[in-house]
Amino acid sequence: MLNKCNCKSGRDYIGVGGGVLIFNDKGHVLLMKRALGAKNEAGYWCKPGGTIEFGETAEEAMIREIKEELDIDIEITGFVNFTNHLIKKENQHWIALNFIAKIVGGKLKNMEPHKHEEIAWFDLDNLPEKLTQTAKEPIEEYIKKYGVKNN
Repeated sequence: MLNKCNCKSGRDYIGVGGGVLIFNDKGHVLLMKRALGAKNEAGYWCKPGGTIEFGETAEEAMIREIKEELDIDIEITGFVNFTNHLIKKENQHWIALNFIAKIVGGKLKNMEPHKHEEIAWFDLDNLPEKLTQTAKEPIEEYIKKYGVKNN
């Protein structure tokens, strides 16, 4: 399906995307600090993910986005919740589906340094202060469901 109106998801209509809480064997979650080249919320930490493209499932989109952003292969192991992501000061509206995954291949690398200043692993008890809503809400829900040390 072609975008004949040249409309932008999240701005001209509600965008649908998602992200993945990726955990390592220590139970730490992988987060990325958004750079000025990101679609929104520069300077905030987010989980990896992106926009779902026409014709792909949400899970396929997350696997593709993680490969594009971090050059790793993941296995989705669960679903946490969804986030109504309203960014009023940037006039954006997104629905974000939030998954859980583990790394099954590849070597972690920041493939989009223009969008993400840094990537880092964080203990769920010691998260950065500036979290996007789409990182904060699913992490809180994950902790409620599974506790801080289980994944």
